[in-house]
Amino acid sequence: MGMILDILVQGLQMAAVLLLAPLLTGLVRKLKARLQRRQGASVLQPYRDLVRLLRKEVVLAENASWLFRAAPYLIFAATWVAAALVPTFATGLYFTWSADLIAITALVGSARFFLSLAGMDAGTSFGGIGASREAMIASLAEPAMLLIVFSLALIAGSTQLSTVATVMASPDVGLRVSLGMALVALIMVAIAENARVPIDNPATHLELTMVHEAMVLEYSGRHLAMIEFAAALKLLLYVSLIACVFVPWGLAQPGSGALAHILGFTAYLAKLLVGGALLAVFETATAKMRVFRVPAFLGAALMLGLLGTLLLFVSRSL
Repeated sequence: MGMILDILVQGLQMAAVLLLAPLLTGLVRKLKARLQRRQGASVLQPYRDLVRLLRKEVVLAENASWLFRAAPYLIFAATWVAAALVPTFATGLYFTWSADLIAITALVGSARFFLSLAGMDAGTSFGGIGASREAMIASLAEPAMLLIVFSLALIAGSTQLSTVATVMASPDVGLRVSLGMALVALIMVAIAENARVPIDNPATHLELTMVHEAMVLEYSGRHLAMIEFAAALKLLLYVSLIACVFVPWGLAQPGSGALAHILGFTAYLAKLLVGGALLAVFETATAKMRVFRVPAFLGAALMLGLLGTLLLFVSRSL
C-alpha cells in the first residue's frame, strides 16, 4: 500500500509540472503586458496555442532527415523528465534516487544538443546561426551550472535534490556568502538557458537577435507544439529548482499525511507566482544585450560559481 501511495504522489508530481508549465508562461506574459500598460492575452493562452498547433498539419522541409522529426519528442521527453525529478511540493518521492543535480543538468544538456542538431538539419542559415549561438551560450552556462552543483554538494554532502532541500531547510545552514553567490549564478544561468531577456527575447523574430527562435523556424504543427511545451517546462524546471534549493520551506517530508502534501502544493503555487512576477518585472526593466556581451554575462555567473565553491572549500579545510 505504501508503494502505491508513493507511485501516486510521484505521478501527481509529473502531472503537476506538465499542467502548470504553460500556466507559468502565460502568467509571465500577462504580467509583462500589464507592466507595459497593455491588456495582454489571457494566462490560459499558451494552452490554446498548444491545442491549435496540435491540430495543424506538419510541414517538413524537403531535405529534413529523421532526426528533424524525432528531435521534438526527444527534447520534450528529456525536459519533462528533468522537470519531474525536481521536488516541487514534497521530498522523498519514489524516484528520489534519480533526482540528482548532475543528472538533471545532463538531461537539459541532451535536450539542447538535439535542438541544435535539429536547427542545423534543415540546412537553413537561420538554423545554423541559432545553433552556433546556442552552442556558445551552452559552453559557458553548463560549466557555471556544474560549479553551482559543486557548491551545493559541499554544503549538503550530496547532489540529490531531496537531501539538498532537507539540509538547506535546516537552521544549521544559515546565511552564507557562498550561497548568495550560488543563487545569483543560478538565476543568471536560468535566464540564459531559457533564452530570456537580456540574453534573448522570446517575443521577437528579428534575424540578427534570435537564438532559440532561429532553431525552430522550420517547425510547424505538433512538432512545434512539442518544442514550445518543452520550453515552458524548462522555465518551470529552473523556477522549481531555485525554489527547491534556496526556498525549501513548505516541502512535505517523507511519510507525512495528505494535509502536508496539500500545504506543500499550495506553497509551491505561491513560489511559482512570486518567481513569475519577479521574472516579468526583471524583463520589463531590462533591455536585451548584444550577442557579443553574452560571454561577459555568463562569465560573471561562472566566476560567482567558482568563487562560491572555493570559499566553501577553504572554509571546510580550515
